[in-house]
Amino acid sequence: MNIVEKIANAGVIGAGGAGFPTHVKLNSKAEYVLLNGAECEPLLRVDQQLMEYYPEKIIGGLYEAGKFVEAEKAIIGIKKKHKEVIEILNAKIEEMGLSGRVEVGILPDVYPAGDEQVLVYELTGRVVPELGIPIAVGCVVINTETALNIYNAIRDIPVTMKYITIAGDVPCPVTVKVPVGTPIVEVLAMAGVLDPTAFEIIDGGPMMGPLMKDVGGYVTKKTKGLVVLRKEHSLVARKKREMKSACNLNKTACEQCRMCTDLCPRYLLGHSTSPHKMVRAVAYGAAADENVTVAQTCCQCNLCEYFSCPAGISPKMANVYFMGKLREKNIRHKSNKTEFKPREMREYRMVPSKRLIARLELASFDKAAPLDAEKEYMPEVVGISLTSHVGAGAKALVNVGDHVEAGQLIGDVEEGSLGAKVHASIRGTVSQIDGNYIVIRRE
Repeated sequence: MNIVEKIANAGVIGAGGAGFPTHVKLNSKAEYVLLNGAECEPLLRVDQQLMEYYPEKIIGGLYEAGKFVEAEKAIIGIKKKHKEVIEILNAKIEEMGLSGRVEVGILPDVYPAGDEQVLVYELTGRVVPELGIPIAVGCVVINTETALNIYNAIRDIPVTMKYITIAGDVPCPVTVKVPVGTPIVEVLAMAGVLDPTAFEIIDGGPMMGPLMKDVGGYVTKKTKGLVVLRKEHSLVARKKREMKSACNLNKTACEQCRMCTDLCPRYLLGHSTSPHKMVRAVAYGAAADENVTVAQTCCQCNLCEYFSCPAGISPKMANVYFMGKLREKNIRHKSNKTEFKPREMREYRMVPSKRLIARLELASFDKAAPLDAEKEYMPEVVGISLTSHVGAGAKALVNVGDHVEAGQLIGDVEEGSLGAKVHASIRGTVSQIDGNYIVIRRE
């Protein structure tokens, strides 16, 4: 059994993004394998601490992935501010005898340094084409926690645990290790939040994470952070803005300054992304046709909405509006460029993380969220999602009343289809199978 088969059997998916199955991503040849340890979302603290506590496993997982795709080099992307972690990584690389094959790549402390295409450029100098993915320029990108899961998968250990930062307006910001499927309310309680109904909870980071509609859910394989904010916080109001009100505001309040485009990370990489033009197109009632397909090049990082725009309108929402309309008509952007190079002003227009955090009114919450690497929480009940990954949902292999062991395969996908296997995270009895979840009660 090769490494990709082991990764597939372990149910490894992207641990910090959309949840793309890792065995599919590695089923290609590349010149570089890149570790995305930027963790550019404000307040989140998972990746930096995993690299500090488990450097050998993370380097090992990255190196093995790189060896399989026949990469010439593996590069760990980490922000320059994490000096102690960088020293740990460099020392471990030398100790493991991987100097020259694995190296640490230093990233600026800007947002969004962790955007896949920004990361590729910063570490290799290559620009991914519009609507392209990193493999188009010979790169494969994996998340820090994903590399750790790859290391475990090679040793036949499936994905059953998750690392999560709980931050924001909480008594005790903390990063925890919990079984996949742990109830969200129990995770929030670890940071001292005993009454979640008094707050709004962001599922992920403050920039791209959505507000949770129901805190009665469970941790999934791709849960990265839970950011707790008071209901009256300005960021909460922005995230609650609906498409209709956003479009009306864009029509009436746009100052025609084009700052949303000038600071756009994809525009600065040389793409044709132009949110200010999409705002105008919405205002003038433009049709969803080939003239507005540049909307599809938006990465939805929200920098234009939460930082760039001096009028507080919603340029990203204009992009999303046209994305939806174009999807309905099955119209896809076709670039008239074959080569892309960053715009000359790029290095002067990148947004420092500290300035972003201040603009978001999160500076008072920008604190350490320590991880106790030895402590594992064990809930009484877990609800394990069969659909938290990209692709086809897994089909349950167990029935109500069945006894399961931690690590047992309980959900599978058809061979050859895009999807990921699902494993029990605790020992217990299946108490419920409800749509997309398998609920297990601990014994």
